[in-house]
Amino acid sequence: MGSLKFHHLLLDYFEAGLEGSNFCESLLRSIHQTRVHYQKITSVIMISKRIQDVNDEQCSVIIHEELAGFVVLKNPFAIFSPELFRVIHEANQDLFHKLTSAREKLKRQAKFRRISKKIGSLFLVISHTTCIIALLMLAFHSLIGMIAAPGLAACLFGTRKTKKSRSSCNHQQELKTGLLERLGAQLDSSAKGIYILINDFDTISRLVWRVQDEIEHRKAIADKCIKNGKVEVLKEVVRELRLHDSIFMEQLKELEEHTKLCFHTINRSRKLVLQEIVDAQARPLNNGVVPAEGTGGRSSSSSVLRTD
Repeated sequence: MGSLKFHHLLLDYFEAGLEGSNFCESLLRSIHQTRVHYQKITSVIMISKRIQDVNDEQCSVIIHEELAGFVVLKNPFAIFSPELFRVIHEANQDLFHKLTSAREKLKRQAKFRRISKKIGSLFLVISHTTCIIALLMLAFHSLIGMIAAPGLAACLFGTRKTKKSRSSCNHQQELKTGLLERLGAQLDSSAKGIYILINDFDTISRLVWRVQDEIEHRKAIADKCIKNGKVEVLKEVVRELRLHDSIFMEQLKELEEHTKLCFHTINRSRKLVLQEIVDAQARPLNNGVVPAEGTGGRSSSSSVLRTD
């Protein structure tokens, strides 16, 4: 990255993407751990289905042991607090506003340069036309024309020289404008990526809280069953676990799918932004010199192009 030209906010964008990827990885580990823990509940359900073939007392003992083992296990999603999601949301929201603001600023700068170029070209045409008109007028007065010829020739030469100078200046302006537009495209892609990430994390947060609550609910009723010890309570707890087993597994699967999708989206977005940066290097930009006007220059310690 040190040899590439890009807006300094993209460093924050890539950092946010890395943190998002790590977060998704932690979520997937928690989902896997939840399935491992839930095997005890699955065992309880399997035993309850075979209760006709096994002595009731023996089944009760085994079920109590499995439930007791499940109760003492820590909720794998306990580390994902609402406060953590709030902090992530606010950080990404702040970065999104910075990216969109910088993008609009670059758009305004590029638009201003294009308008300035058109105005400059218009003035050049007017001045050149004025000299031609003056030449035609003097042509009708030969004596005056002979006297004024040296001055008129100097005027035309100066106009031609100004035109060449203006042409060179326009070329420089085009390079600078192109750079601004490419930087704007990079910021636009990163802003879209952060916007999608914000929405994905909002959805994931709701799914996490739902799964987290379901786990705590199962732990609560299992603990109640263990402390009560009555067969009637045991049967009611087992019945409820069996009734909501498929629903809970579907919720866990939905969370896993959204997490994997978010992980994929982050990688795809980062790839698109990086491609924007790499493509910009393939185009000539002011003979390899980063313009200092309007967007800031490259510092001696970094090649990150700053616009603020």
